[in-house]
Amino acid sequence: MHSSLRSSFRFLQSAVHPFSTWFCWALLAGVVCLGGGLRAAAAAPAAAADPDVLVLTNGDTLHGKFVGEIAGKVTFHTDALGDVTLTWDKIKELHTAANFAIIGSDVKIRGKKQAAQIPVGSFDVSKENLTLHPAKTAAPAPAPMAVKNVQFITDEATVDKQIYHSPSLMQGWNGSATAGAAIVTATQNQYTFSGGVGLVRVVPTVSWLAPRDRTSMDFTGSYGKITQPAYVAAGVLVPEVVTKSAIYHADAERDEYLSPRFFALAQTAFDHNFGQDLDLQQIYGGGLGWTVYKTARQEADLKATVQYEKQLFITGTPNSVNLVGSTFAVNYALHLKLLTYTQGLEYIPAYNQMSAYSANETNTFAFPAYKNLSFSMGTLDSYLNNPPASLPPTKRNSFQFTMGLTYAIKSKY
Repeated sequence: MHSSLRSSFRFLQSAVHPFSTWFCWALLAGVVCLGGGLRAAAAAPAAAADPDVLVLTNGDTLHGKFVGEIAGKVTFHTDALGDVTLTWDKIKELHTAANFAIIGSDVKIRGKKQAAQIPVGSFDVSKENLTLHPAKTAAPAPAPMAVKNVQFITDEATVDKQIYHSPSLMQGWNGSATAGAAIVTATQNQYTFSGGVGLVRVVPTVSWLAPRDRTSMDFTGSYGKITQPAYVAAGVLVPEVVTKSAIYHADAERDEYLSPRFFALAQTAFDHNFGQDLDLQQIYGGGLGWTVYKTARQEADLKATVQYEKQLFITGTPNSVNLVGSTFAVNYALHLKLLTYTQGLEYIPAYNQMSAYSANETNTFAFPAYKNLSFSMGTLDSYLNNPPASLPPTKRNSFQFTMGLTYAIKSKY
């Protein structure tokens, strides 16, 4: 009985063994082939997008990526040349594969509701005309547009970010920081330090959208001291004489645009001027502003506020004054290739004490030196009509001239 069972088991083993061996080898081969296929699929690069094509008027053809267009200047990127900027008259043809937003010179967009006015799609340029192929197939294709009437072309993601989002607290700021110093050691010892920081943020941060709000902050300061050491003359001790100068100004302003050039504003300002016996002048107010003139290089704003003002003096009587008044201001900026000039004029009357008025004028010239560095010169002329009676008499006018090195601050969004 046992011998017959062993014989049956050996027969079954001999019959199954060839089949199991063949099955294992087949399974192993399948796994190897499948793994190789997966590795090959993973290693295969994604199909590259078709490059954009730019044909120049001289017949040269560039293949790369269209970046954008601002006020007639087209930027095109190639691996060999990097970013190339051309005007429309240098371009014979342009063909893009990606979608872009086309903003004509007659389009004015302030909010999300008007965003639908912006046509989006790929486009072709030929014979100084732009033909748009809408991204939404259901949308009708607009009529060809003359390139001279195209103000801005930008990518779809930028449009979405600028219209439907806002920069974070630390993003979108632009401005400058300036520092200067003078040190003299001789019969008298003298030193003067001056500096300033100015920051402004306009939202949206692109020029092809009308502004929604603007925030600005400024600080300027100058501190100096002249020391005449003590000495003995004819047996008499002449004590040390110290002459001090200190002028500080800080302000902040928030503008909310009611239209592309008309805005409501809230502001605050703080001033200290040792030479005018002014310990602290503080202003809190609000009002309206109007951008009278604005181009790519120049801008002029008019502002008027109603405000509370408090003046605290170092010596004299009275040593503090509470005022209700206004600030009437003009701000002008000019941006040239080799010069940036800014000017500010302020007249500050007081309605409850007509003699307590003041005025300020600032001028700043900045000359580019190297990358973000500029050489700057500036003046600050301030007039305070109501300094308290003191000895020696306090002059009403104060003039300051500064020179220094300026660093441009640029924050992207």
